[in-house]
Amino acid sequence: MSLSLPGGAKMAVAIGSDFDAHSAWMGAFGRTSPSYLSRGEFGAEVGVPRLLELFRRFDIKTTFFTPGHSMVTFPERMEQILADGHEVASHGCYHESIPTLSPERERELMEIQLQQYAKIVGGRPRGYRSPAWDFSEITMSLLEEYGFEWDSSLMGREYEPYHPRPVELHYESANIFGPPTPILEFPVSWYLDDFPAQEPVAGINAGLGDHDLLFRRWRDIFDYAYENCPGAVYALTIHPQCSGRSIHMKVLEKLITHMQSFEGVYFGGMSSIYDCWTDDEDTTAG
Repeated sequence: MSLSLPGGAKMAVAIGSDFDAHSAWMGAFGRTSPSYLSRGEFGAEVGVPRLLELFRRFDIKTTFFTPGHSMVTFPERMEQILADGHEVASHGCYHESIPTLSPERERELMEIQLQQYAKIVGGRPRGYRSPAWDFSEITMSLLEEYGFEWDSSLMGREYEPYHPRPVELHYESANIFGPPTPILEFPVSWYLDDFPAQEPVAGINAGLGDHDLLFRRWRDIFDYAYENCPGAVYALTIHPQCSGRSIHMKVLEKLITHMQSFEGVYFGGMSSIYDCWTDDEDTTAG
């Protein structure tokens, strides 16, 4: 398996903006007060335009992982994202908690978000990111059924794309892996996510961490990949309501400047990186 990037680049940087807006507070946290909703509104009305301007300035394309709810609530922001040539991938219907859903409800919400995507973006999404980065027992089979090509929700590798396998649990003997899915996984990491370190949620997440520490963490993870992992995909996850804040914009600007100082680094959306991937073996084999 190999990654052949444009211009012979040695690694890829995929910046994924989770454009959750109101939906994260509604679906993930059940916080619907005016204060929490206003934080989602900030992400849409201030954070997204700031990020788009930054991406234009550095001439890079990214992927906006967007719940259907954000698409239909803030269609003007979707127009701006698409006009700038960024990819839009699926990110749930209203940032629902996937593992708590019944199979029937998970399928229903998948169909709703695909309908919303078709209405606002057009066509069908190529990629998916699960809200809260978690699956149910049927999520992967739904992705296969509905024609997704790639996912970015799981953590079975650090930098290397891979094909996840289902796991049959055995507590008193070895777990058993099933056959790999044809879905290509671009692994994520909580270490490469702005939300846990920076976004306060009362009673759940302290946030408000040291922004200089955040930059050093992200920089060091990039440097390790560049020095040790040819063909790496550095998947950074940001949220407009968090990284769209002024101090975090400075962190992101400093990080992109650092990464662009290295030769052979390709910046692109997930699907453009997927198109550079070649499987050297049958991924459906056991």
